[in-house]
Amino acid sequence: MPNAALAEQNLSEQNLADQNEERPQGRYLLPEEGNVIGEAYTVTVEDNDDTLIDIARRHNLGYREIVRANPDVSIWVPGVGTEVTIPGRFILPHVEHTGVVINIAELRLYYYPDVNNDETPRVETYPIGIGREGFDTPLGVTETTMNIKNPAWYPPESVQREAKARGEEAPSVVPPGPDNPLGDHAIILGFDGYLIHGTNRPDGIGMRASRGCIRMLPKDIESIFGRLPAGTRVNIINQPIKIGWDSGQPLVQAFPPLGEEEHSMTALSDAITRLNQRNTDGVTFDYAQLGDLLASSNGLIEPLSPKPEPSNNVDDDSNGIYDELALHSP
Repeated sequence: MPNAALAEQNLSEQNLADQNEERPQGRYLLPEEGNVIGEAYTVTVEDNDDTLIDIARRHNLGYREIVRANPDVSIWVPGVGTEVTIPGRFILPHVEHTGVVINIAELRLYYYPDVNNDETPRVETYPIGIGREGFDTPLGVTETTMNIKNPAWYPPESVQREAKARGEEAPSVVPPGPDNPLGDHAIILGFDGYLIHGTNRPDGIGMRASRGCIRMLPKDIESIFGRLPAGTRVNIINQPIKIGWDSGQPLVQAFPPLGEEEHSMTALSDAITRLNQRNTDGVTFDYAQLGDLLASSNGLIEPLSPKPEPSNNVDDDSNGIYDELALHSP
């Protein structure tokens, strides 16, 4: 075999080996087809001291993700021998795969690192905490402006007012250290006053607990901190309904809307549009099943079935689901 051909074959085999090697948690190669990454699996509790939150943290999950997947398991004492579902399969958000994408609906961050021309595109995903009610995390496209290691925290006026109402006095500055709510790493965003940062209270990851900033587990933000230079694009979205495709199978992943009683007509219409765009075989989907999935909104990925054969007395399900949502829309 000529040297050039041999070198090309060796390079191809090396790339294949690189793609098949076990990757660090939360890091995946982008699929050649479809938009689904990771796998769901189960683990068995082996330590009585383990909480469901401990297990979530070890498996790249946040609080709500692990609780929704295991509604019948005790949060604080799962118990030795208990099987715990790890919902480690993710549908990529329906936006450009560039820079950082934060989907507040699922409390999860996606990072698409730059790769060389001979490398397979990759994605990393991590659980996050976001702004609680009244301190909503802003939506839109911005960028990183500065990375700060061992940041000091300057309590905002809202914190000082709340402390005063309790008869306390908030410090003017909290230096780096274990009491600093920013943790050891902070990435300043172009949105004034908002950051991606670590935390000294990791149990709040996967919850709405911050004042609008995006919190990450200390090990997670440390892993991306040095790879997000100033000017990295950050797209913060609210996509509570995600549509996936894996080997031709349509999938749905729905999360409860933030601060709303029902999924909006806009979110539903967008989901149905994305289903139809990929539906090259002309399949009629079971919109009644879609309605059930939206009603449960448990964050788990579910396959969407074709529509059952209609009887003469049954109206079109697609009209039914629109009518039902219209009744509950604000």
